[in-house]
Amino acid sequence: MLNKRAIPLFITLLIIVSSCGRKTETSEQTPIDTIPMMVMQIQKCSRLYTSEYQLHKIVTYDDSVSINGSILNKKFKIDLPLGKRKVAIPMTASVKAYVDFNEFSTKNVRRNGDKIEIILPDPEVTMTSTQIDHDEIKKKVSMMRSNFSDEEITRIQQQGRHEMIKAIPNLGIIENARQSAARQLIPIIEQMGFEQDNVTITFRKKFTLNDIPTLIKKTE
Repeated sequence: MLNKRAIPLFITLLIIVSSCGRKTETSEQTPIDTIPMMVMQIQKCSRLYTSEYQLHKIVTYDDSVSINGSILNKKFKIDLPLGKRKVAIPMTASVKAYVDFNEFSTKNVRRNGDKIEIILPDPEVTMTSTQIDHDEIKKKVSMMRSNFSDEEITRIQQQGRHEMIKAIPNLGIIENARQSAARQLIPIIEQMGFEQDNVTITFRKKFTLNDIPTLIKKTE
């Protein structure tokens, strides 16, 4: 089992800036029916990576040899001091959020006069394969016990990765994805003659913490 006293998860947020389509010289103009052209420009974004998180965690694990028995129908458990093993494994993983515009269409655009709303495709989240800093693994193994095997280290790593995935809903990654997508799409929409104050970028729904695990994709 993972030690509940494991060092907390440290998070560094990196915003990935990319451009979508080609920028053209802006000029004052009255919004006209430029929705199809706008859709084509937005489709050029393809898979738009909006944010990346570097997750760092030290996973700790310990076990011990114990004696179990009973005296006068009372059960007891005694840990043997010479039978303990402990290990601390530093792990790193990247979590990326992106919006895939390959299926973006006029259905994702709502226009009301000078105002326009862009409904983003559902965001997706992927965690790259975790890495272990093998040089920084700390072990404490009793002389009465065998060392941790590669199989055990791999199993502990998988448990640590699971804990990191469970932490994703608390990163604010969905709102950051929306804000980043807005920063990159609004210039395209402005080129079509819309004022920034009249542009709204939303998702189709307000995603809750319970929704986020369904947005996490398998490792690429």
